[in-house]
This record gives sequence, C-alpha cells and structure tokens, in this order.
Amino acid sequence: MQAFVDQDTCIGCGLCPSVCPEVFDMGDDGKAHVIVDEVPGGSEDCAVEAQESCPVDAIKVEE
Repeated sequence: MQAFVDQDTCIGCGLCPSVCPEVFDMGDDGKAHVIVDEVPGGSEDCAVEAQESCPVDAIKVEE
C-alpha cells in the first residue's frame, strides 16, 4: 500500500500527521509529506483514516 499527498491541493492543516505520524509529516514548506515508501502493515488503517479526514482530499492511499 502506498500513500500520496497532492502538494498543490494540500493546505498544511496538520491533520494527517496527527492521525498517522508513521506515514505523514509536515515539511519545511508547511505542507504534508509521505515519509515512507510503503505504508507499514500496522499503519494501513490510520493512513486510510488520514485520507478520509483530509479536508481538501489531498491524500490518496492505494493498494
């Protein structure tokens, strides 16, 4: 499973790293970034929760 953040859409609200810090972090540019190549097995649920919680739909999590 992989996660992606659309940098053009991200508003830097910080919700995704608070929901799933194993996968997302805030960059120096004030926007969210994926910090892993593959979502770890135990973090799949929180990655999907971060996708569903994003207020601007900037996150995509795919198999």
